[in-house]
Amino acid sequence: MSFDVLIIGAGAAGMSCALVLGSAKNKSFATHKSIGIIAHQKSSHLQNALFKNVLGLQPGTLGSDILKSGKQQLKDLYPHINQIEKEKVTALEKTVNGFKVSTNKNVYDAKIVVVAVGYTSLMTIKGLEPYIEPHPRAAKEKDRIWLKNIDHLIEKNLYVAGTLAGWRSQFSMACGSGSHVATDILTDWNDGKHTKIHDKA
Repeated sequence: MSFDVLIIGAGAAGMSCALVLGSAKNKSFATHKSIGIIAHQKSSHLQNALFKNVLGLQPGTLGSDILKSGKQQLKDLYPHINQIEKEKVTALEKTVNGFKVSTNKNVYDAKIVVVAVGYTSLMTIKGLEPYIEPHPRAAKEKDRIWLKNIDHLIEKNLYVAGTLAGWRSQFSMACGSGSHVATDILTDWNDGKHTKIHDKA
């Protein structure tokens, strides 16, 4: 299966990226784009989160509930986005036309890849090793990592979002990071014209 964009990880950053890309479905430059998200969530820090300081969320909201409702929101609003369940990415390899993404079950081709998994040193996706460095905004004793990037871009058509992009572990920051990457991709699709999608009544 081939995608114009394949998002790896369905935590705060990955889901936010998918939602913003999905919301552009009626734009001429995005209408025929194929988008997928490998919806692996087991290692997401949201699994154990309890929110009291996030704008718009009811205090006491559980991160585990957001993970479930986020996937349902994406399915209900933007069913054209392919949610790939029960697969974990094992390797990423550059190809002539983009990237080959291997999971424990399948292999996918993608023109653009967004890596949006957690920032622990246990992150093991073969092919990303050259970009791994100690996280610049985490305590050294926590042994966190980031994928070296400039403004979320690791190299052409390879993005990173969320804590793995070097941001601190805050839900709102991870969401914003994913949205940022999505608007960069939309801008690229829109011939470089700065693009953002606003929902309006």
